[in-house]
Amino acid sequence: MEIQLQELIEQIKKDGVEAAETEAEAILNAAKAEAEKIIADAQDKADKMLQNAKLENERMVKSSEDAIRQAGRNLLISFRESVSRELNVIVGETVTAAYSSEDFEKLVMTAVDNWSRKPDVDDLSVILNTEDLEKMEGTMLAALKDRMMQGVTLKANDNFDGGFRIAVNEGSAYYDYSAEAVVDMLSSYLSQKVTVLLKEAE
Repeated sequence: MEIQLQELIEQIKKDGVEAAETEAEAILNAAKAEAEKIIADAQDKADKMLQNAKLENERMVKSSEDAIRQAGRNLLISFRESVSRELNVIVGETVTAAYSSEDFEKLVMTAVDNWSRKPDVDDLSVILNTEDLEKMEGTMLAALKDRMMQGVTLKANDNFDGGFRIAVNEGSAYYDYSAEAVVDMLSSYLSQKVTVLLKEAE
């Protein structure tokens, strides 16, 4: 009886140890599976974070490059505008100086001489502002004496500050040599030249 009891105890111990080992192995396997899942999830999150960081970095780099390019364009536009303004000032000062010098009368006389020689011009009017006309009227009338007989007349008009205008064939065509028109023409011409030079320098 004692031997059977001992065998029973041994069997219970054996069954208990096997059950405990089985349960321990199951717990260990579950723990390993959970650990692997946690590691896989963490790796997945890390990969996503890295991908997002890479995309954000690329976006920021592109945004920075776009901003630098735009700043460069703005700087170039600003520089061109500044050069154009300076050209306008220089051209304006040069034209004003030329139109207020003694050479202005010669310039008007040369223009009149050239226009009056054209075969299709029957009459010609030289239009000056009142101040310039009063300054030059005496000498110009003497110089134009012969041409006056051929239809050249002097007129005053204060709608422009300096320079002159020429009207031909009873005003059918006007040619504007006023200071403003000449400055605009020269500035436009020079601005185009400067633009070409700046493009070549890019």
